[in-house]
Amino acid sequence: METQNFNFVQTDEQTRALSKTFMSSVFSWMFAALAITSIVAYYFGNSLELLSLLINTEVGKPTILGYAVMFSPFAFILVMSFGFNRISYPVLLFLFLLYSAVMGMSLSFIFLAYTASSIFTTFIASSAMFGTMALVGYTTKTDLTKFGSIMIMGLFGIIIASLINMFLHSGTMEYIISFIGVLVFTGLTAYDVQKLKNIGAGVELGTASAGKLVIMGALNLYMDFINLFIMLLRLFGDRK
Repeated sequence: METQNFNFVQTDEQTRALSKTFMSSVFSWMFAALAITSIVAYYFGNSLELLSLLINTEVGKPTILGYAVMFSPFAFILVMSFGFNRISYPVLLFLFLLYSAVMGMSLSFIFLAYTASSIFTTFIASSAMFGTMALVGYTTKTDLTKFGSIMIMGLFGIIIASLINMFLHSGTMEYIISFIGVLVFTGLTAYDVQKLKNIGAGVELGTASAGKLVIMGALNLYMDFINLFIMLLRLFGDRK
């Protein structure tokens, strides 16, 4: 009887260690992607020469490359998501890192609309909120599945409302969308971290499949952070 209890404890410890290693890899790649995005956004946003590649300053409209940069992130996400089983790990990793660079180019436009100090302070605030909710998701013993389903429904609502507001150009609706967006993406952060923690407990580390799950997990958390940052910037950023 004592031997059986000892084996159970060992198995439980191994499971936690496996999940911890998996999550460590997920966060490492997520932080790497955020670093790439931040560096690219900063250099494009503070260089007239680089910005001229994305926007025609004479007419104030994006260039062909600018439009491609704005809409291509959606294509990256679709390719990585639906091609998960067919794409090899090196290709998936390359797409993820390239996606983070393109996102940096896309986010460089915020330097035209907001002051650099407010962008920096909003980034710090986003990091604090993201870190807090990630810790909640990792440590809580409450099953967040139902909560996550509600957050996902809220996400679809935000997408639909944002598409409608593209035609209405309503400042009030944008404020409401941003406020709800902050709530949704903070909630999704906790849900996604718990979901990834559970996935990590059952993967076989060192395999190509596990590596791809790490990248997709990093992608999920990366998008949670970026969207949280954008929503907070819309609410509290100081416009030029």
